[in-house]
Amino acid sequence: MPKQKTRRSAAKRFEVTGSGKVRRRQAGRAHLKAGNKTSRRLRRLDGKEAVSPSDRGRVDRMLGR
Repeated sequence: MPKQKTRRSAAKRFEVTGSGKVRRRQAGRAHLKAGNKTSRRLRRLDGKEAVSPSDRGRVDRMLGR
């Protein structure tokens, strides 16, 4: 059986930590930033969040894990 190929789009969106957790960016940061969203809201959307357990299997398969 051939090797499993990584879906490149998923590889750009997710990162795996040293302990094996998968992290993702938060939605809502890219579009309509100027007057629509408060600074507090934008700060809250900063950083990475862990992928939920229900999505974890799908993301792992896309990453070829």
